[in-house]
Formats: sequence, structure tokens, C-alpha cells
Amino acid sequence: MAVDSWDSARPSAYAERLELELEGGVEAEPSRSRAGVVTGGVLLAVAVVLTAMNLRPAITSIGPLLAEMRESLGASALWASALTTLPGLCFAGAGLAAPLLSRRFGIGAAIAVALGVLTVGLAVRVLDGPYVVLGGTLVATAGIALINVLIPVVIKDSFPARVGMMTGVYTAALQGGGAAGSSLSPPFETAFGGWRPALGSWAVLAAVALAVWLIAARGTGRPPRPAAGTAGGRSLMRSPLAWIVTVFFGLQSFIAYVVMGWLPQVFIDSGVSKSASGLLLGVISLIAVPISLVVPPIAARQGNQSAWIVGMGVCGFVGMVGVLVAPTWSPLLWSVLIGIGMSVFSLALTVIALRARTGAETARLSGMAQGYGYLLAAVGPFVFGLLHDATGGWALSLIVLLVIWVVQMVFGALAGRRRFV
Repeated sequence: MAVDSWDSARPSAYAERLELELEGGVEAEPSRSRAGVVTGGVLLAVAVVLTAMNLRPAITSIGPLLAEMRESLGASALWASALTTLPGLCFAGAGLAAPLLSRRFGIGAAIAVALGVLTVGLAVRVLDGPYVVLGGTLVATAGIALINVLIPVVIKDSFPARVGMMTGVYTAALQGGGAAGSSLSPPFETAFGGWRPALGSWAVLAAVALAVWLIAARGTGRPPRPAAGTAGGRSLMRSPLAWIVTVFFGLQSFIAYVVMGWLPQVFIDSGVSKSASGLLLGVISLIAVPISLVVPPIAARQGNQSAWIVGMGVCGFVGMVGVLVAPTWSPLLWSVLIGIGMSVFSLALTVIALRARTGAETARLSGMAQGYGYLLAAVGPFVFGLLHDATGGWALSLIVLLVIWVVQMVFGALAGRRRFV
């Protein structure tokens, strides 16, 4: 069966079947439809996994090397804050543009271009001074942003009876890539003789993903236009549920990019070694891998995902309290708890797919949630760093982050209820 997953007849029918399956009304087809998803989509699934592995190293590789980068480049704290803020801003702008680009060029081509942009950005940003680093990071994260929005659509349309499972596999690979970025970059720095080759080496992984994607996505077309009589043309800007999902996604991203950008430095300033701090950030990302594989498929088959979202949020909140009051008492324990809390990202993506009825609606909700959500998240690392500069310590920054964590759990509980935009 061809890999093409965007013919106009399939998404709405698959979405209706998926809703019945989630309610326990019918079982997934064991024959032709399932065979198409399992065998016809194997190469596409591999491409999705490789692509996902490239969506965090561009960001997580910076934190453990940030001090060396600043010293080598003669850069200020403001530059460091800008560097950690750029991903959110890029994710916002490119995320809002992703649905338009996919409609014009097709999802397969749009993701291929985004992987190419990511590869170029990763390679270029290590070639010169602080402004080149910022510019290359801007280019790389723009590519990541496009992929962030479009992969949930690929999952919704190509694996309609396995939304929870494939979302889990995708986010597990994404978190695994994030863990590799933070934990391997310090030894890469030692092995390759500096932070520039250590950061530049991640362009190789992006190039491999691009090559596989070009093979797997051959023949993919454009996403289906909304059928007459559907809600496809209705503006999601007027949907309270769409805004709830957007705020939930934005707040969990706010927390994630603060943690990825600044937590290693928080640990280092508390007396933890640089290498250990990088490994702790790797633990935070790595702990999400098994959680992302197990929780989304279970949560997707339940009518309500709120309990999962709140439960994971409580774990993260406790871990961050530990960092605030006793960072060196048990940094590994705090990191594990924070990792559990940040694993809610997999449920945020699952919620986007489950709150929409069709692939077209998923694309629009994904674009809105990730576009405006990352715009909200973009202020996180910048504010966190500014509060540190203003107070000379991390206490106020961490208290503000704890408040954000509570608000995220509230919106997550609302987003997890079974409704549709």
C-alpha cells in the first residue's frame, strides 16, 4: 500500500472510526485498514522517529556549554537570555505559518524543507561570532517549528487507529533526542576539541533524518480540504476549547524551555559539576521516553485525560520545589520528578489530536496551539534570566516558575476533558 496519507476521502472516516474505538464501540479493523497502517506506514514511522530525534538537540545541547560559549564569544547575559528565548519566538512565528505552507506545497514537501533548514542552521551557527550563533539558531529552530506543527497531522492521518501509540513513539523519540543533546554535548566538546564542533555535529543527525524522510514521504500529497458542511472553515479563534488547549500547550512549553535553557546553570551555581548538570538535564529528557511510550496510548483510550495531566504536573511541581529549597540534597530525585512533570508534553500533543475530529482540523488546532502557545512560552527563558540578573539568585525565578506550573495544571485539566473544537 502506498505511503500517501492525504487523499480527501480518508481523514473524516478514520476520525469517526477512531472516536468509536476510543469509546469502546468498535475494534480497529484487523484486515485491510490495519495492514495499511502497519505495513504501508513502517518506513514513514521510521522517518517520523528520526525526525523527532532532531527536534530538541539544537536547544538542549546549548545549556551545558553555555558558559564556555559566553566566555569564548565574549557574550553578555543578555545575549544568553536571547539565545534561550529564540526557540520560543521561532516556534511561534513558523508554527503559525506551517498550515499555510503545508496547504501550498504538501505536508511531505514542507517537512522535507524544514529538515533541510534545520540542517543548514545547525551547521552555520558554529562558524563565527555571537550574532552568527543567534542567526543559525534562529534558522534551525524555524525548521523545528514547522515540523512541530505538521507531525501531529501526519500521525492523525497516517495512523488514525494508533494516534495515542504513535504520539507516544514520536514524543519518546523527541525526548530521547533531547536527552542525547544535553548529555552527549559535554563529552563531544572534550572529544572534538571545543564547543563549536560539539554543537555542529548535530547537523549530521538532521541530514540523516532528511534523507530517510525524502524516501518515506515520496508520493505524499496535500492535506484534504474541508468537506462541505464541516466545521473546517470555522475560525478556531472563537473556540474557547481551542484557546484552552493553546494556553495549556504554551504553559507546558514555557516550563520546558526554562528548564532546558537554565536548569543546568541553576545546578552549577548550587555546586553541582558541569558534567553532572548536563547529565541531570539528560535524565529529565530521558525519563520522558518510557512515560511517552506508555501513558499516551492509555490516556487516548479514556474519555478524559485530565487526571493524567494533573498527576504528572504534581510530580514536576514537587521536583521544582526541591530545586528551590534543597538543590544539592538529591538533584537526581528532583530531576526525575521534573522529568515526569515535563512528560506532559506527550499528552499535550495527544490532546491536540483528540480534540479535533479530522486531519484538517488537527492541522489548524496544531498551528494555533503551537503558534500562539510558543509565543507565550518564548517569554519564559528571558524572564527567568532577567529575574536572576535583577536579584542575583535563582529563588524568585523558581517561585515564578512554580506559579506557572500550577496554572498549567489548571488549563491542562480543562483541556483533557472529552470535547471537540
